[in-house]
Amino acid sequence: MKNHFALFQLPQRFAIDMKALEQAYHQVQGQAHPDKFAHASDAEKRVAMQWATRANEAYQTLKNPLRRARYLCELHGVDLQTESNTSMAPTFLMQQMEWRETLDDAKAGKDIDALERLNSELTAEKKAEVARIEKLLDADDYIQAAQLVRQLMFLDKFGDEIGDAFALIEG
Repeated sequence: MKNHFALFQLPQRFAIDMKALEQAYHQVQGQAHPDKFAHASDAEKRVAMQWATRANEAYQTLKNPLRRARYLCELHGVDLQTESNTSMAPTFLMQQMEWRETLDDAKAGKDIDALERLNSELTAEKKAEVARIEKLLDADDYIQAAQLVRQLMFLDKFGDEIGDAFALIEG
């Protein structure tokens, strides 16, 4: 079975041409569209549906930086150990603790401005983390990239918590 990059005929690297991904996705989806198989056998319809589902899954994985990074690590045999390896760099952990305090204070004080500042800071950090991950992955350093991917997962989850806090305060 082809990997996601091969399915869309894209180079197997983190830096990806989103327009090319989009075009390749639509091309693959067009080939497997159910309308083309309206008069086909049930088996052919099932295969077409499986291809359409696989193309959708591959597209969703490749268009999302975190999912794409995880996928590249896994393709190269690097287990992210998301359940068993929770070790993080001390500076990263300190930053997390400071952000958590800021989030707690903002929620307690219903301070939208503080949440917006925290969200902006987080967005900038996520962007920087993705850039670091891209350099490592495209240099074939999957072990080091895996550590940063785990950190990015934490940042994503924290972003969700900020979103929940906005909803709570604004709700």
